[in-house]
Amino acid sequence: MTCENRTDTTGHQEVTAGVFLVDKPRGETSFSMVRQVRRLLSMKKVGHAGTLDPFATGLLILCAGRPATLLVERFMAGRKEYVATLQLGVETATMDPEGDIVRTAQVPDLKEVDMQGCLRSFTGRQMQVPPAFSAVKYKGKPLYHYARKGIEIRKDPREIEIYSLGYGWYDPLAHQLKIKVTCSRGTYIRVLASEIGKKLGCGAHLIELRRLASGSFSVDESLPGDVLSGPDGLPRLLAGMIPVDEALAKLEESGGTWFENKNESE
Repeated sequence: MTCENRTDTTGHQEVTAGVFLVDKPRGETSFSMVRQVRRLLSMKKVGHAGTLDPFATGLLILCAGRPATLLVERFMAGRKEYVATLQLGVETATMDPEGDIVRTAQVPDLKEVDMQGCLRSFTGRQMQVPPAFSAVKYKGKPLYHYARKGIEIRKDPREIEIYSLGYGWYDPLAHQLKIKVTCSRGTYIRVLASEIGKKLGCGAHLIELRRLASGSFSVDESLPGDVLSGPDGLPRLLAGMIPVDEALAKLEESGGTWFENKNESE
């Protein structure tokens, strides 16, 4: 596979295939990033490798052109690395800041050693049930389609793996806990946040999420997503383009260790 670029009659570079790393801003959907790249490149065939919820930020891998979109599944199979902030003592219907509060509880006096012990207990292979408000499909429609109508569809648990789960900091006044997660494809961090809260005895929901890496690609290499709507969006986008062959080589450098779980990513 190669990245073929042409120059049009005005002298502008015309991209026929390429991979782009974008740092998605908070409040934007993953598909809004896709739409902006489609507009800038005047290309219909653009997709992303793994959804980030609107409140989340961080690395979004965008593939433009058929040679690149053929790699989407392989990009999605990579290990993911996140930093996340949990609000302890408050549970929401969606397990994140976008849902209604369904339960509050007093947060116990938590010691760092206790929280670290709790986090260690979640490492390794385990079964996780996809949340009701998710893009996992049921009869051709995402689960959130049913959840918004008050219809609960419970999917079977899926095997995931938490490779590492590190303690960042804890604010005892705001009852907020920051963690760093390295996990397999298919892991829902908001479900993990909810389960951590339950184990700590007070419940929790996810209030911040940032994807730092996916497979061999890092957010440090990415273009700020808000640049795409600016006057220099196209040249900035093209400057960061990864040719398909180069992107494929980065996948192969990992030796296949990134392709361990083929469930749907969060």
